[in-house]
Amino acid sequence: QVQLVESGGGLVQAGGSLRLSCAASGLTFSSYAMGWFRQAPGKEREAVAVISRRAISTYYADSVKGRFTISRDYVQNTVYLQMNNLKPEDTAVYYCAAEATGMMFSTPDKYDYWGQGTQVTVSS
Repeated sequence: QVQLVESGGGLVQAGGSLRLSCAASGLTFSSYAMGWFRQAPGKEREAVAVISRRAISTYYADSVKGRFTISRDYVQNTVYLQMNNLKPEDTAVYYCAAEATGMMFSTPDKYDYWGQGTQVTVSS
């Protein structure tokens, strides 16, 4: 079955960096668009970054542009989110998701598979 397993979350001070990883299995990785979403307490889940199935195109939320970078490795079947200059408002549970048509949607309901999430906490 399809599994998406996130790792790399943790506690970091404002201005610091973290790198999230999402290892995918049970699917044809190169056929899926991959996204990172986040959900803070009391807020809706929102798209942070999306990468097309061939890594030609990327999407970033305005709030993370210039600070976060999404990438993917087709040998490791892994998608990454490099997060720099972290801010307290980046605190959330971060989820990895896979979209089967390869389209770069930014709405969570378009995604077919989800990981369990990893907590990112940024202290001020």
